[in-house]
Amino acid sequence: MTDALVRPLNGHTIEKLHPIPPESIDKTPAGPVGPETAPVVEAPEVVEAVDRPDNPLADWLTVPDAPVLPAWARSAASIKANVGAFVRLTWWQARYHGVRTPKYLVKTLLLAARGFYRATVGLWPTLSAQDHSAAVKALRVQSKAKPEDVELALRLQMAHAKRTQTRRWRFGAAAVGVAAATIGIMLADPLLQTGMAGAIVTPLAYLGRGKETHLLDQGAPPLRVDMSAQQLNDALRAAGLLKSGRGDEEGPRVTCTMGPVRDGRGWAVIFDLPRGGGKTASDVLAKREVIAQELGVDEIQVIMSRVRAAKGGNAGRVSMWVADDDPYLGTPNPSPLAKAETFSIWDPIPFGQDARGNRIEVPVMWQSMFFGGLPRRGKTFTQRLMTAAGLLDAYVRHYVADGKGGADWMPMRAVAHRLVMGAEDDAVEALKAMLQELLVEMERRFAILRELPTSICPEGKLTPEIVRLKNLPVIFVTIDELQEYFTAMEKDDREQVINDLCRIARRGPAAGFVSNFASQRPDAESVPTKLREIITLRYSTQVVDRTSSDMVLGKGKAAQGADASVLSEDHVGTGVLVTGPASYVTVRADYLDGPGFAILCAKGRTLRQAAGQLTGDATGDVTAAADAAGVKLAPILSDVLEVMRHSPRMFTTDLLAGLVNIDEDTYGDYNGERLAADLEAAGVKRASKQVKIEGKSLAGYQRRDIEGAVPAEILLDGGRG
Repeated sequence: MTDALVRPLNGHTIEKLHPIPPESIDKTPAGPVGPETAPVVEAPEVVEAVDRPDNPLADWLTVPDAPVLPAWARSAASIKANVGAFVRLTWWQARYHGVRTPKYLVKTLLLAARGFYRATVGLWPTLSAQDHSAAVKALRVQSKAKPEDVELALRLQMAHAKRTQTRRWRFGAAAVGVAAATIGIMLADPLLQTGMAGAIVTPLAYLGRGKETHLLDQGAPPLRVDMSAQQLNDALRAAGLLKSGRGDEEGPRVTCTMGPVRDGRGWAVIFDLPRGGGKTASDVLAKREVIAQELGVDEIQVIMSRVRAAKGGNAGRVSMWVADDDPYLGTPNPSPLAKAETFSIWDPIPFGQDARGNRIEVPVMWQSMFFGGLPRRGKTFTQRLMTAAGLLDAYVRHYVADGKGGADWMPMRAVAHRLVMGAEDDAVEALKAMLQELLVEMERRFAILRELPTSICPEGKLTPEIVRLKNLPVIFVTIDELQEYFTAMEKDDREQVINDLCRIARRGPAAGFVSNFASQRPDAESVPTKLREIITLRYSTQVVDRTSSDMVLGKGKAAQGADASVLSEDHVGTGVLVTGPASYVTVRADYLDGPGFAILCAKGRTLRQAAGQLTGDATGDVTAAADAAGVKLAPILSDVLEVMRHSPRMFTTDLLAGLVNIDEDTYGDYNGERLAADLEAAGVKRASKQVKIEGKSLAGYQRRDIEGAVPAEILLDGGRG
């Protein structure tokens, strides 16, 4: 042993044990050892511990590695935001003073006139030879007292003559200087005239200014929000987070570790609550609405979070950012996925940006997702962002079900291994079959992963290498409008489907399953708690109240500050994203419209065809095959085939209802006669106008008759995939 041994004792003291010198070791041959024969070893020398009170460096050794840069300079995004703010301020000041230039010119001339007057008054004693006048006056007084003194009279006459002579040459010199300057200015170049005039007027204007006179107006851009440490303390005191003082005493105050300072388009401050008040950072987050009211802003403008120990915080430290205006309004940001050619689902998905403009990316591997909120708030558009990322990875297999059966997910027919549209009886059966297929696939994958050596599968989970080695693409399970399926099912079927979804969300991630579920306001009837509680990532657009927000984001999240009920109807595409027990952020999701999503679906089909990964329903989709071949099918054919996706035959009334669900604007006024006429014009020849379903015969259509109007080569291409 040659190195010193350093170890903690009692959890706080560090002792340093020196090695035992070789010469102090008893080298007696081994044998019975007793008290009288045991070698004597001196106790190791104990040196001073570094954290003892008498060590002058003890305080420094426990100081955390605090950042040395101000908050606005710690990241490229913050520096960019502040530089942008400086440029905007400079441009505002230029415009502000530019329109006041005529006023400043007039003011300058007036100040120059006053300065000329002051200069004249100041120079008059010199020009009038006042330094000689004192002697003349003194001699006059003496001559009056002694009029007979001839010498005194002579001295008075000489002094008077000298003063007169001095006045003449001084006034003359001044007149010559003014005349020369005037002639010089008149004969000079116009640009030089301007410079000379400025050189004369500027010092005169400076001389003419008063003590509190400013040539330029003191303009400052109007701030929608102003904040000072005093305003912050007043707001917290009004919210009951700080105690009031007695009498004239102000009471305890927060300690600002940073700010308040301007940070981008708002104010940033980090503060510690005073000890002894019994309040914590969680109490501050729960009073968000009251604090916003006291600061004179809407609560959507107040972004607060706890500062955890990992970032130098404590249970009473709060980071607050107050925006000048609503940070979630304006033109939406286009999704970077729209211009991407490929994407790896193993990378975090670009999702949107927060109030300060920071990019938010969401990793989805090993996760399950749930999207909720009111209708027409961008819930489905946001959910599609996650699925869209999977479209650009050829080794992602999509299973999609849409309980609404509208046009939002229709482009997925070009890519999806399984696609279930609507919540009619046949669609419900198709959903149940899809879930059973997923469960079988999940168990098959676990069996494969168990047999792999640890050198290939060290954690018993899917990896990018295993995906290609064993042809086990990532399974992306997307189900929109869950409540439509649950309300359409009988109790037993409903319980079975819920159990299947729970198994997929709970065990599926290790096998490469990514669950992507969505519903409107979830409750015990529409989406059971046991399903919602195992979801790891949650996102909620606007909801009606805090209770509804907690139903989507998790119990107690609104009290922590993750409250989607503060969003308004103007916040389309904006929601609260919860990524952990104490992690959340309000995000304005990137925008990907319907046509853009359809383009990504077409790219996804091409990628899968090239990689040999186009499987399932997508291989037999007639419309997708026609699009790939450049053949334009009549829209009525495509839409009817989509409605009849899960049915070999369908009554006319049900077919019309399905068409209205796809596109109400187009098919809202359709009746049986018009539908028959349009299909006949598209080449459909019906073998029979009646169809029999469950023993009932009514007017209807058979899917094979509709497919008969599609060119044979398209059907063959669709069948081959």
